[in-house]
Amino acid sequence: MSSANALAGKKALVTGSGTGIGREIALEFARRGADVVLHYAHSEEGTKSAVEEIARMGRRAAAFRADFDSAEEPARLAEEAIGFLGGIDCLVNNAGITFNKPFLAVTRAQFDTMFHVNIRAQFLLTQKIAGDMLRRGSGGAICNITSIHGVQGAPEHSVYAATKGAIVAYTRALAVELAHKGIRVNAVAPGWVTVENYYKVLPGFNEADAREAARKAVPVARYGLPIDIARIAAFLCSEDASYIVGQTIVADGGTTSLMSLISDFRSESSARFGKGYLPGV
Repeated sequence: MSSANALAGKKALVTGSGTGIGREIALEFARRGADVVLHYAHSEEGTKSAVEEIARMGRRAAAFRADFDSAEEPARLAEEAIGFLGGIDCLVNNAGITFNKPFLAVTRAQFDTMFHVNIRAQFLLTQKIAGDMLRRGSGGAICNITSIHGVQGAPEHSVYAATKGAIVAYTRALAVELAHKGIRVNAVAPGWVTVENYYKVLPGFNEADAREAARKAVPVARYGLPIDIARIAAFLCSEDASYIVGQTIVADGGTTSLMSLISDFRSESSARFGKGYLPGV
């Protein structure tokens, strides 16, 4: 099956799909043949424009709002999505909050909100969707979006990293619990992916400087785009990935593969370790 129709006839729910990675995932699923429910908490305009774009592709689409800081609204979103599409075959848990603050300055309220939005809501929503998949006997695929912060450390990201690491561990455990019941669970851990929020949060952020910084810092010599992650999510939810279970696919242009002590990875080293021990050194 080609990627063009790899999700033909599938019904998908994508959370956090008003901007950035989530919006592109929703569009990519539609391009590959799926009907899509989009979720948003704040970005109503971006979500609704995506719904209109999907409709022009000839696919069904709708947008529903849900506050993921609430313990009740994830379940309501699941019911609305199931009601609109008649069931969900593919769930992409993309919604989340990025947050940085020195460890000693983090408040209890900030900690609670991060865990509510980034992991509790995902867990409760997935319970409802997976339960419906099992009741219908249709099976399905779940793709959780985590981050390289879940596998590597960065200062001032202790709470954010804790939520993303939880997603990695939870994905692995849930996958082995549900695989034999016909539901596959995997995750994607993006690295640097430039999205709208960068321009809002980072002082002076601009595309030209970002391209140059990425050329120097990222082994593949560029930053990521939302479509890079969207294509992986679509693949993981397709039958082409039917033997992939419980994995977290790192998509970071080689960032986490690069040893942190290496400052210049594009020039040949002048040091010659092994001299006197190996022939030709």
